[in-house]
Amino acid sequence: MVSITTTSIGPRKSAPAPLKGDPLVPRMLLGKRLRELRLDHGVTPDEAAHAVGASRSKITRMELGRIGLRSADVAALLTRYGVHDHGERSTLLALAEQTGARAWWYELRDVVPKWKQRYLSAEGAARLVRCFEDEHVPELLRTEAYALGVMRGDGAVLDPARRLDLLGQRQPILRRRPRPVNLWAVLDESVLWRTVGDAATMRAQLEHLNEICWRPNVTIQIAPINICGRVATDSPLTLVRFPQQHLSDLVYLERSGGADYPARRAEIEHHWHVFNTLVTEAAPPEMTPLYIERALGEY
Repeated sequence: MVSITTTSIGPRKSAPAPLKGDPLVPRMLLGKRLRELRLDHGVTPDEAAHAVGASRSKITRMELGRIGLRSADVAALLTRYGVHDHGERSTLLALAEQTGARAWWYELRDVVPKWKQRYLSAEGAARLVRCFEDEHVPELLRTEAYALGVMRGDGAVLDPARRLDLLGQRQPILRRRPRPVNLWAVLDESVLWRTVGDAATMRAQLEHLNEICWRPNVTIQIAPINICGRVATDSPLTLVRFPQQHLSDLVYLERSGGADYPARRAEIEHHWHVFNTLVTEAAPPEMTPLYIERALGEY
């Protein structure tokens, strides 16, 4: 049996420290710099691939920060790009070492779908997370009982304790010091009325939302029911912005049994436009407690 509470989920004492050695940001930083160097020196992807005995697709994955990089490959690319400055080579080779580190969620990898791994690393390294949900309360805002109810509703009954443990390691980013993640969530109003679990579970979840929406780093807006068609989005949308200002934002579109990560600049800008439209269409944040109180009356 899984022990259930109706409070937000806290970290378990046996859990490893979140973010320790996570390779995502080093991969993105190194990939971005390698792409800049390749373009600056007029080297084609095929020529870069030949320099390290790899495929063109591997060069693309390296530059997008999708894979770990061997120091030998980075050194060969730097030589091919004419980079001989000792300081820059040392810095980039040090980044290459970090790209092979284990992600913070590694010990719980058996309950992390492959398509969600990149997002979890991004979320943990984020400065700002903005999300739209049209079915359930966002994971970072769920109580334990509500989270378990969603799992059961989705048929995810295997290893519920470990799944809750994973969520318990994610949620403290909203409280970490000195720089908690800023979360801006837009919820379709139907989320407040869609019952998950029993009445006690829903009441506790709504009360938790009502409490957390007052935190200075958390903004929650309620959008009109069935807003998806009005703003041309057909799935939950999450945007992640990193502290490193020169890194591109990450777009995460969770689908049934998978996810998409649009990476082209035009795609990223499109999804920011969608989110900003949602913000405009939704009720202002100061109205959120009123919506929640209205829903609480049903439980």
